[in-house]
Amino acid sequence: MTAAARHTRCKAMKPLGVVRIECSYPVLALALREILKDEAHVYEGRKPRGAEDPASVITYSNRRDVDSVVRRIRTFIPEAAVLVFASHPDTQLVRNALRAGASGFLHAGMRPEQIVRAVRLVSEGKKTVPKELLDVLVAEEGAEPDLAALTPRQREILELVVEGLSNVEIGKRLFLTESTVKQHLHAAYKLLNVQNRTQAAKLFREA
Repeated sequence: MTAAARHTRCKAMKPLGVVRIECSYPVLALALREILKDEAHVYEGRKPRGAEDPASVITYSNRRDVDSVVRRIRTFIPEAAVLVFASHPDTQLVRNALRAGASGFLHAGMRPEQIVRAVRLVSEGKKTVPKELLDVLVAEEGAEPDLAALTPRQREILELVVEGLSNVEIGKRLFLTESTVKQHLHAAYKLLNVQNRTQAAKLFREA
């Protein structure tokens, strides 16, 4: 690339670089493009021929698929920051997105300048979540787990987890299917604010 070409390219670059939008709702995608057009080079879907790799990807997702969506983007565009966009604030969706590796969360109730600021923050390597959702997440993280909220069956299963039994072994002991054991465990994880059986067993053992 010649010096002149490099100069032209640098001059043409916008503050937020290239932003890719993945959204199956045309009105939402159009709104995001309009909001970001002065600050970034924005495109949807396939990368245009000759375009730079995106610095950020904004993807519309929901609770059911957010893990796989975020991980797919991070696998194929590892250098890009991922922002999950939703129609409304959703703390569980935020939690799932961040655990999957997203850098931030946006929703349709945010003002345009808030969305631009969020994209700027993730482009600088920072994480960003709307304050009202961040306050809830912080409060939940600091909340004491409620062991009393566990059902008798959940407590019974956790006692066997502490003993080191697998889900199959627990099912045989209690005459339950493995799927039923998993359902009880996942419900218990939410009540205890933990992510897996190891954390749940440790918490239950120390209670």
